[in-house]
Amino acid sequence: MRSFGLIGRTIGHSFSQQYFTEKFRREGINAQYLNYEMPDVSGVLSLIHSEPNLVGLNVTIPYKRDIIPLLNSLSDEARAIGAVNVVRIRDMRGFNTDVVGFRESLRPLLQPHHTRALVLGTGGASLAVKHGLHQLGIETQSVSRTRTGESITYTDLDSEVMDSHSIIVNCTPLGTFPNVDECPDIPYHMLTSRHLLFDLVYNPSETLFLRRGHEQGATIKNGYEMLLLQAEAAWTIWK
Repeated sequence: MRSFGLIGRTIGHSFSQQYFTEKFRREGINAQYLNYEMPDVSGVLSLIHSEPNLVGLNVTIPYKRDIIPLLNSLSDEARAIGAVNVVRIRDMRGFNTDVVGFRESLRPLLQPHHTRALVLGTGGASLAVKHGLHQLGIETQSVSRTRTGESITYTDLDSEVMDSHSIIVNCTPLGTFPNVDECPDIPYHMLTSRHLLFDLVYNPSETLFLRRGHEQGATIKNGYEMLLLQAEAAWTIWK
């Protein structure tokens, strides 16, 4: 039986395991998908040696960048993004399917005035989001708790910034179940019907971030379709 799996630090509520287990059952595929929680990304090497039937891995927080030095090569897109969420074991090659999942999930919602985006968070997922936005011709501005050469802070989100950035993408885990009362600290009262809010979080289906945007008339979407799209893209790589 072929094996696939997810590596991360806290992955008890994994979308991937549920999705692929159901896919294998539905399509009659002789395979299993397991979760591998690891305190350190170096554990992936021991995992590969101990699991000879392992074919592919998904990679999640916080290892999307940390795993790169352990790989033999990267796809062009993974190299450009600087983050990996899919590993093909036979050649230890890293890929990024987050970008296609996000890009194609966002695309149907875009309007002509959606030309600039705020990307909340600076982790591995945010790198794929920014790459996808650039592919769609949308300028990006990163927002973080700490100001850097590439990021502004939440306190910098004044009316001028909010008016000129009509897409806001939450790439942080804030609001994920069970912490449903949390949300990014943006000025929600400045949102309008011209804004589009996209949350990579999918559980709950409407996070506090999305709900507060909806109350201001903004268009909203969660990360569930993005997950479906990136999972099928990963399967294409593995099979």
